[in-house]
Amino acid sequence: MAVEDDLAQRRRAARELGAALRELTGAAVATEVDAATLTEIAEQVRALVPPLDAARRERGEPAAVDGGQRARRMYNPASGPGNPIAPPMEVEIVDGTAIGRCTLGLTYEGPPSYGHGGISALLLDQILGHAHSTRGKHGMTVKLDLRYRRPVPLETPLRVVGQVVRVDGRWTESVATISTEEDPETVLVEAEGVFVVPSAEQAQRLFGELARLAR
Repeated sequence: MAVEDDLAQRRRAARELGAALRELTGAAVATEVDAATLTEIAEQVRALVPPLDAARRERGEPAAVDGGQRARRMYNPASGPGNPIAPPMEVEIVDGTAIGRCTLGLTYEGPPSYGHGGISALLLDQILGHAHSTRGKHGMTVKLDLRYRRPVPLETPLRVVGQVVRVDGRWTESVATISTEEDPETVLVEAEGVFVVPSAEQAQRLFGELARLAR
């Protein structure tokens, strides 16, 4: 119980830090203050890095906040609340369909007032991964085809939906869409994806000891 309590505290703290850095990033890309102020703030921000670097994980080392009986990826770049570059998208599974919700701010701007196309791809890939995982196993993206029908508006609640349409052994084919919460029937971006569950040999080659821990 003590371990789980500590994990819950670390997750709350990571979530708070992620949210604070997200606010900072949003302010940084929207600000029109003078150069002197920008330089001063840059120095202040750099001073915050060493305390965080004092205990740092390396590539291939799982984050401590991901562990526990209810494992989750706190630093996932699409849905991780601890990752400042994530919107973050909140995902739920309803009758086998993955449904994500998020709002993109100026941090994700491509064309003026609309989201960058790469961010749409990130969200769709993530929701397709959740759809694949409804089979009980995590998979990896093999193919992702997108069609951009309309630009994705910023500062507008979005709805991202993904579902599996075909299963063939370790392989799944899935479809996903992005729309607004206000008008879910109008598709802004759509995707078709192919995912695969790595074989034991592939998982060992790619992830080493982490593959054993995931089983």
